[in-house]
Amino acid sequence: MTSPADPSLAEIMSERRQLINVAYRLLGSLAEAEDAVQETYARWYALTTRQRDEIESPGAWLTTVTSRICLDQLTSARARRERYVGQWIPEPLPEPAEWVGTRAGAPADPADRVTLDESVSMAFLVVLESMTPAERVAFILHDVFRYSFAEVAEIVGRTPAACRQLASSARRRIRASQAPATPTAQRAGIVRDFKQAWEAKDIDALIGLLDPDATAIADGGGLANAVARPVEGGEQIASACVDLIGRTPGLRIQERTVNGQPGLVGQQDGVTVAVLAFDIAGDRIKQIWAILNPEKLRPWMTD
Repeated sequence: MTSPADPSLAEIMSERRQLINVAYRLLGSLAEAEDAVQETYARWYALTTRQRDEIESPGAWLTTVTSRICLDQLTSARARRERYVGQWIPEPLPEPAEWVGTRAGAPADPADRVTLDESVSMAFLVVLESMTPAERVAFILHDVFRYSFAEVAEIVGRTPAACRQLASSARRRIRASQAPATPTAQRAGIVRDFKQAWEAKDIDALIGLLDPDATAIADGGGLANAVARPVEGGEQIASACVDLIGRTPGLRIQERTVNGQPGLVGQQDGVTVAVLAFDIAGDRIKQIWAILNPEKLRPWMTD
C-alpha cells in the first residue's frame, strides 16, 4: 500500500508520454528514447519509499533524470555514429493518428504517443544533430519545453548564464538553416506531384520539382542497400529515383505524414521498406531524406 506522499503507479506512468517526447527530441531515435525512459523508471523504483516521499515533484524528477541520461547518450552517440555504416538520419515517426513508442509486436499504448509539431520535423532534427550535446539539451528543454534556465542548469551541470548562451547558439543554428515556410497544403501538393512523376518514371517532371542544388541522403545502416554518399543535384536525384523504381518490382509508394510533414512511404509485399522525408523551399524540393534501415522502420510496420 502506498503512503499519501508516495505517488501512485498511474500518476508516475502518466509522465511517460512527456518523457518520450523529451527523449525523442534529444536523441532523434525512438528506440533510444524508449530505453532512456525505461532506465529513468528503473531508477525511480530503485529509490526507497522514503527517498520518493522526499521528492516534491515526481514529474520534474523524472524529466531531469531522463534528460541527464539523454545527455550522456548524446555524448556516446557521437562516437557510435562515426562507426555507423553510411549516412545516419534521425528515426522517422508516423503520422499523429498512429501510435508510436512501443516495440514491434507490443500492444500500442496511447501514453506513448509522440506529439508531432515543427520541433520533430526531419529538417529540424537534422540541424539538432549538428549541435553539441549541451546545446541540444539546453535548447530543447528551454525553447521547446519551456524549462527555465535555472532548471536547465541543474540538468546540464552549467550555470544558468552558460545555458542561456548554449540555447542562443543553438537558436542561431536553427535560424541559419531555415528557409521561408511553405504552406502545408502546397508542400503536400509538391510531394504528391513528386510521387506521381516518380511512379511514371518522368525524369523531366522530377527535375522540375527538385531544386537544382537539391541533396538526397539515404540511411540503410548497413542493413539495406543504400547509396553511401549524398546524391547532389536535381538531375542526378531524378535519375537515381527512376533507376531505383525500375530495379524494385512491386514497389508501392504512398503519401504519408512523416514527422508531422508531408512525406512518402515505400512498401514491397506489404512491408515498409523506405520512408522519405522532404525539405521544401518555395515550390522546389531542397532535401530528401530516405530512411531504409529496417531497425528505424519498426513503428511503420503496423499497417
